[in-house]
Amino acid sequence: MAEGGHLVIARELTRALQEAGHQAHVIVTPQNPFGQQASAYVATWLTNVRSTEGQPIDQVISLRYPSYAVRHPRHVCWLNHTMREYYDLWDRFSATLSPQGRLKERARRAAIHATDRYLLTHNVNRLFFQSNTIRERYTMWRSLEASVLYPPAPQRAYRCDGYGADFFLVSRLTALKRADLLIRALAMPDGAGLTCAIAGGGDESSSLKVLARDAGVASRVTFLGRIDEDELLRRLSTCRAVVFPPLQEDYGFVTVEAFASRKAVVTCRDSGGPAELVQDAVTGLIVDPTPQALARALRRLADDRAFAERLGAAAESRGAQFTWQGAVQQLANW
Repeated sequence: MAEGGHLVIARELTRALQEAGHQAHVIVTPQNPFGQQASAYVATWLTNVRSTEGQPIDQVISLRYPSYAVRHPRHVCWLNHTMREYYDLWDRFSATLSPQGRLKERARRAAIHATDRYLLTHNVNRLFFQSNTIRERYTMWRSLEASVLYPPAPQRAYRCDGYGADFFLVSRLTALKRADLLIRALAMPDGAGLTCAIAGGGDESSSLKVLARDAGVASRVTFLGRIDEDELLRRLSTCRAVVFPPLQEDYGFVTVEAFASRKAVVTCRDSGGPAELVQDAVTGLIVDPTPQALARALRRLADDRAFAERLGAAAESRGAQFTWQGAVQQLANW
């Protein structure tokens, strides 16, 4: 649960490439602390990706900042995200700064935009976005030519063991993931009696527990903390549906993992990637980002198990459209 989505994608893509007969390895590029972005770009630019142990490397596939700064004559970027603080989260980020800090960060933002634009148009041979949400962040750069390629679910032993009473949320517990919406939904009239399990760790863990207590729903919220793969698969296999209401998520593996477990996903209209994958009232439910709207959706699924099962079946079919073999065909065979 602690590993970021880009690393999960890197490892799964590596496995898929190996299964397709390629030799493939993960190279983790330098990651410097916030405020030292320039040195991260330079260190990545200088990283040797032309050969390993005396053998030439035929192609590189980069995923996110700053890995697309590596230099190789055959370079495909499957972009997860650049530094969001300087793109879609700029208003949120800059509002926390002093006037002097805002001026400094505005200059850094301009430099990063210029660097990213150059790298994604001149340093990369082919560019794919992992969602339309990501692509829309760069519409100001008309010179970017790219397609959307959704990542499949990680290769795990997903199953469906039924449709129990609990709703399930699994995520890093940060403000942008908005797990508080689920807790607040349980406190709404439509949420009365509903139960949920929340898995994951993060800086919002303690405040979410306080919120559940103060909202009077602590007895109906189970905080699991970080869980291993077996527990993840078990929870996915038995829940009524998966709740995933983040703000402008890049992609969100949780959605396709729920689909692979034959479970519907409840997400929000402004949730980004998950809202692209979910078809409302077909593979899940898409609601306004309010506790009341979320509670109504949960009540609908709780009161109608057959409806949850129909959505789950359609979700499984939708998820099956994304395969690692297909991803390899697009990323490596050109």
